[in-house]
Amino acid sequence: MTLSCGHSPTIQTVTPGSRGCEECLKTGGWWVHLRLCRRCGHVGCCDDSPSKHARAHFHASHHPIIEGYDPPEGWGWCYVDEVQVDLPDQTPQLGPIPKFF
Repeated sequence: MTLSCGHSPTIQTVTPGSRGCEECLKTGGWWVHLRLCRRCGHVGCCDDSPSKHARAHFHASHHPIIEGYDPPEGWGWCYVDEVQVDLPDQTPQLGPIPKFF
């Protein structure tokens, strides 16, 4: 079930910052799934991944809404309200995303 939250106005059309988790690609880490920040385009790994970079990005930036991005899944999540949210669109991938798990 998708819900609206008060943070929906922060959703932007973004360009993904990379083809994988930005931090894992720099450090040689790995991920299970990717999440795309719908405020700035940061690509981070999900909470099932060892480093949880998408959540770390939320804590550092306070950008509340992410999109399931690996592959593009079309759903959104608000970290603040802890609810799935409707997105106005789906972000296309930049190209093939490397698989690490």
